[in-house]
Amino acid sequence: MEGGLLFQFCNWSTLLVCMVIKVPQIFALLSAKSSRGVSLKSLLLELAGFLVFLRYQSYYSYPLLTYLEYPILIAQDVILLLCVFHYNGSMNQAIPYIAVFLGGWYLLALQKWIIDLAMNLCTFISAASKFAQLQYLWEARDSGAVSALTWSLSAYTCATRVITTLMTTQDLMVLVRFLIMLALNIWVTATILRYRKTATKDE
Repeated sequence: MEGGLLFQFCNWSTLLVCMVIKVPQIFALLSAKSSRGVSLKSLLLELAGFLVFLRYQSYYSYPLLTYLEYPILIAQDVILLLCVFHYNGSMNQAIPYIAVFLGGWYLLALQKWIIDLAMNLCTFISAASKFAQLQYLWEARDSGAVSALTWSLSAYTCATRVITTLMTTQDLMVLVRFLIMLALNIWVTATILRYRKTATKDE
């Protein structure tokens, strides 16, 4: 009974959090009217990782509630990317990326070995997205318009997905991915807060 309640809480709280997870970051960009501090490379890699993960989960018909947040995350990432392209003055560059992502979505499910290989690479892609954001912060030494709330909420959803994966599929690839993402999301959040404090002191 307790396990069932924990499972339901993790699933629904993750879904609710993911419905607004990128909203603080989107508002931060709109308020600043700048994408300063936000790594375009990080966003593109994150979106690629989300697409692969969603395709993998749906391909193997995993319980819908264990990955229902991914279409929501992808939609919010697309909005965030469009904001970044807008503030960088390069909206036209969005079109080739959209074409690549749409083509990749169909290619992934052509053969079982393709989706399995992509899932193996997915953890590296998602980890690379976090490191790209970290590198951007380290070089700028300024968190700019980056939202610490968005990154801390990402850490929370990874923690809940560790629990739901253990309680359902116990897929090792999925579990390792969530554990690595949890650690990296915490690291990015801490780095954002560190450089925010530094910038406040300098002022």
